[in-house]
Amino acid sequence: MAEQQPQVRQLSGYLAEIVEINNKAKTGIYGEIYSVSCRILEGKDKGRIIRRNMLGPAKIGDIIRLPDTSREAKEIRVK
Repeated sequence: MAEQQPQVRQLSGYLAEIVEINNKAKTGIYGEIYSVSCRILEGKDKGRIIRRNMLGPAKIGDIIRLPDTSREAKEIRVK
């Protein structure tokens, strides 16, 4: 019986680095969604900075994986 190698699943998406966190702009029912600006590190949009909404703790310099780079979050206006 031959041993089977575990299958490694390649994650799809694009790597991006968080360059700014807008702490004044939290959204979601409990304020758990942060608006972050991130720089795309690979793909056709490499070097472009876009705004995305992100769930969970984040800090500047973190690397995240985005499913696509065509969508961009609107600016959250604080009343």
